Amino acid sequence: MKKETKTYRPNVAAIILSPKYPLICELFIASRTDIKNAWQFPQGGIDKTETPKEALYRELKEEIGTDSIDIIAEYPQWISYDFPPLVVNKMYPYDGQIQKYFLVRLREEGSINIHTEEPEFDEYRFVTMNEVFNYITYFKRPVYKQVLEYFKKKGYL
Repeated sequence: MKKETKTYRPNVAAIILSPKYPLICELFIASRTDIKNAWQFPQGGIDKTETPKEALYRELKEEIGTDSIDIIAEYPQWISYDFPPLVVNKMYPYDGQIQKYFLVRLREEGSINIHTEEPEFDEYRFVTMNEVFNYITYFKRPVYKQVLEYFKKKGYL
C-alpha cells in the first residue's frame, strides 16, 4: 500500500561565503561523514520551537563549530526535494525535506571546526561558483542550482 501524501522535514540550509567576500566569491562545501563523496552546504532540521534563523545559527554551531556569520540574504520561498532511495530509510518517516535557504558571510573572526561533538563532515573547502557542482551530490544539484541562480540574479554572487 502506497502513502497518499509525502512528508517533508522542515530544514534550514546555509550558503556560506568566505570572509573574503565581496572581493572574492568562494562558497563553503563539506563532505558528509555518513555518505561517501556527498558534498553539500551545511543544513539541518528546524526544531518545533525555533524560527528558521534560530535554527540556522544553532545548526552552524553544531556542524561547523561557529555561528560567527552575517546574513546577507534569504531565499524568498521554501524549496522541497525528495530523498533518494539510499537516504529515505535513514530519514524515516520523512520522504524529503522542505528547506529555507540563507546566504551568509563568515566573519573574519569566525573559525571553522568540523571536529564537533557529533561530526557530520570529514572534509571541507571553499570553492568558486564554477567549481561547486564538481562536488555537490547529485540529488541536491537542482535545488542548489535554483538557489544560486536566484542569488546571482539579485547581484549577491
